[in-house]
Amino acid sequence: MNRFVSRCFSTFALAALMGAPLSLTHATDMSKTVRVAFQVDVTGFDPQATNDLYSGHVNNAIFDVMYEFDYYVRPMKLRGSIADGLPEISPDGLTWKIKIKKGQYFADDPVFKGKKRELVAEDLVYSWKRMLDPKLISPSLWHIDGKVVGMDEHVAEAKKTGKFDYDKPVEGLKAIDRYTVQMKLVRPDYVLIELMLGYNWSPVAREVIETYRDPGGRVMNNPVGVGPYRIKDWKKGSKIALIKNENFREELFVTEGEPDDAETLARNKGKKIPLVGNVEINIIEEGNPRLLSFKSGALDYEFVGIDMIASVVQAGKLDPALAAKGVKHQRAIEPALSYDFFNLEDPIVGGRSLEKIALRRAIIMAFPNDDYVRIVFRDQATPANQIIPPTQTGHRANQKNSIRQDVQLSNALLDHFGYKDVDGDGFRELPDGKPLVVTRSSTPRALDRETDELWKKTFDALKIKVQFNTQKWPDLLKQGRAGQVQFWGLGWISAATDGNSFVQLLYSKNIGQSNFARLRDKQYDELYEKAQTLPIGPKRWALYAAMNDIAMANSVWVPGVFRYQNVVMQPWLINYKRNPFRQHFWHFMDIDESKRPK
Repeated sequence: MNRFVSRCFSTFALAALMGAPLSLTHATDMSKTVRVAFQVDVTGFDPQATNDLYSGHVNNAIFDVMYEFDYYVRPMKLRGSIADGLPEISPDGLTWKIKIKKGQYFADDPVFKGKKRELVAEDLVYSWKRMLDPKLISPSLWHIDGKVVGMDEHVAEAKKTGKFDYDKPVEGLKAIDRYTVQMKLVRPDYVLIELMLGYNWSPVAREVIETYRDPGGRVMNNPVGVGPYRIKDWKKGSKIALIKNENFREELFVTEGEPDDAETLARNKGKKIPLVGNVEINIIEEGNPRLLSFKSGALDYEFVGIDMIASVVQAGKLDPALAAKGVKHQRAIEPALSYDFFNLEDPIVGGRSLEKIALRRAIIMAFPNDDYVRIVFRDQATPANQIIPPTQTGHRANQKNSIRQDVQLSNALLDHFGYKDVDGDGFRELPDGKPLVVTRSSTPRALDRETDELWKKTFDALKIKVQFNTQKWPDLLKQGRAGQVQFWGLGWISAATDGNSFVQLLYSKNIGQSNFARLRDKQYDELYEKAQTLPIGPKRWALYAAMNDIAMANSVWVPGVFRYQNVVMQPWLINYKRNPFRQHFWHFMDIDESKRPK
C-alpha cells in the first residue's frame, strides 16, 4: 500500500511556485475579451447535476476544480486549484485529508445579503453529498457511490424516506476544521484524485441551492461559484457572457513549464489570473458560420468542425492563406470515443436473447464505418476497435477490430434468426411477425444529417424500416438518460488519463447517468467492481479488456471512432497551449490587442 501513496505523490507532485509572492501590480484587464464559439448549447450550470461537455467548459470557469493539470508542464502533472496541494493519504490508502486554500469566496449573490461568503470545508461535504442524493439523480454518482464509509446506509435511508438528510453526520465524510475535509474510504481508490479534476466535485453554497433549486433539487440557471469567472448574461441557444468574479482568490500565473514556455512564463510572472476580464461564447451550431466567424476575426480560436477541415488543412498543412495571417494550428487525437448505442431495454432492439443480439450485430456489421470516417469525419478520426481510446491507460494498442462491414453476412444473419418480410411490403418483420421499425435519434446539425444518410442506406440494405427522431441536443440528452431513445449516437470525453472513465459507461449502477445503453450484465459489473480494487496497471487493464469483450459480444454499441481535434488560433491570442484533457483555460489566456485587426 506504500506504493499506492508513493504513486500518488510521485506522479502528481505539485510544483512549488518559484520565489516569494510578488505584489499584485498586474490586475485583470477588464477591457479585454476572449471570444469563442460552441457548436452545442449548454444544458445548465449545476456541477453535481450536469455532465455534458459544453456545460462543463463553463462550469470549470464558474466553479473551478479541486485539482487541475499544470497547464504548461509535460508530461501531465496534477496541482491543486481549489485544493491547497495534493491530498494527504494514509499508508493504507483509506483516509484522505484534503485542505483547501484560505481566502476563497463565492461570487456575490443576493442570497448572501451583501456579505462576502468564504468557501469552507463544510461546503465540500455538502456538495459531495449532493452527488449521492437520490432525488438529484446526479450523472456523476459513479464518482463516489459505494466508496465512502457509512454513506451507503445514509443513501438507503434517503431512498426509504424520500429525503436526504444533509445534516446527519457520516463517519466517512466530514470537515475536521474550517479548511480541511476528511474522507474515509471503504477501499483504496486509485483513480479518485483524477476524478476530482472534474467540475462535478466543485463546491456550491448550500444557501444558494436551497434558494434556487427546482423540484428535482437542481440549480441550473443561477450558478454561484468560487471560480475565476461568473455569468454576466445567458441567452439560451445564442450566447453566454462571462465576466471576472471579483471575489476570485489572489492567485498568480503559473511558473512551471517546458523550455519552449520560458518566454510565456517570464512575460506573465507576477500577473494575477484571470488575465482577461471577459469571455464571450456564441452558440453557432454549423461549422461553416463558425469558421467564417474565425476567419473574420470575430473568434480568437476555434475547434474546427470536421465538416470544415478541408478549408483549414490541406495535405496535412495549414492553409497558406491562414498561415500568412499568423494563424496557428494544432492537431491531436482526443481522449474521447464517439459511438452509437442501442437501448437494451427497448422492446425492438433491446434484450439479451440470441435473436436480439443477432439484430444488433447485423446492424453493426452493415454500417460502413470506413465511409463514416471518410465522409462524416473527413478522415479526422480512426475506426474504434475497443471502448478505451489510445490516449488512455488500459487501451490495447494491438487490438484487432472484430467488426468488419459485410452486408451480405448481415442479411444472412437476419434470415437465419427469422427476421423476414411476412406481409410482402419489402421490409422485414420481427420473428414473431410484429412490425420491425428502428428509430434513430439525432440533432438537426448538418453532420448528423450526413450520418443519418449513411444509416438510411444501411437500413435499406438490410430491408429494415427506419425513422428519425430529430431534436435539439439538450432534449435528446434528457430522453436518453430516461431510457426514452431507442438508438442514438453520443460522444464521451475524459478529463483523466486512465480508461476507467470509459468502462464505467456500461456499469449497471450508472443507468440513468452515463450508461445510456442500459446494459445490465452481472459479469461485467463484477469485473468493473474488481477493477476498482486494483492499482492502475496491467492487472486492472486486463479486466478492462474483459469488459470490452462482453460489450462487443452483446453488440451493445456500434463501436464508432476515436476522433482527432483540430484547433486554430489567431495571432493575437497568447498563452494558449493545447491540453489533451481540457479544452478551455480562459483564466490563463491573454489578448495582444496590438495584433487584433481594428
